[in-house]
Amino acid sequence: MSIHLKSIVALAAALSLSAVAGASAETMHIFWKDLRPATQAVAEDAGLPMIAAKLPDHGETLSVDLQDKTIQLAGYALPVDRDGDLVYQFLLVSWTGACSHMPTPPPNQIVLVTPAHPYKMSQAYQSVAVTGALKPDMEKSQLFILDGVSVIQSGYTVRKADVVRVDTVPDTVTLPVNSPWSFLNKKKN
Repeated sequence: MSIHLKSIVALAAALSLSAVAGASAETMHIFWKDLRPATQAVAEDAGLPMIAAKLPDHGETLSVDLQDKTIQLAGYALPVDRDGDLVYQFLLVSWTGACSHMPTPPPNQIVLVTPAHPYKMSQAYQSVAVTGALKPDMEKSQLFILDGVSVIQSGYTVRKADVVRVDTVPDTVTLPVNSPWSFLNKKKN
């Protein structure tokens, strides 16, 4: 390979690396509270965002400040469309048990995620981080659970998302000790 061709290849590699670095610098790491408007602070203060569904807007007020921004959000994946262990679409929720074992969170606390590539998932409620363009978009999904079908309304979508497994969700909701679903707080080994 000639020296001129080598320098062109090196320059192209450097430009592609800087483009990737620039893209990751623009990613906003957000928390679940960022998806809730200030009027729902009562639910956040109580530590149970499912209470927001009982407020006058039923949790349907969305945050448009994040529209089309590239975000990263950690949560728990609940498969909507899967084939074996490959998941093509899932709901991202802020606590384990949401939607199937417990009351459904308000729409502004559910993100419908379509991975860029099928995501291999070994179990429901696997903790993941999702990166992609956030769109406020009320959408209904059918969730097949043990006792039938449930229609879940999500307030946001992230399409062509990068999905990675994470060990913890920093702002997860921990259920009260006296909750019949408190067994879901236990870490899975």
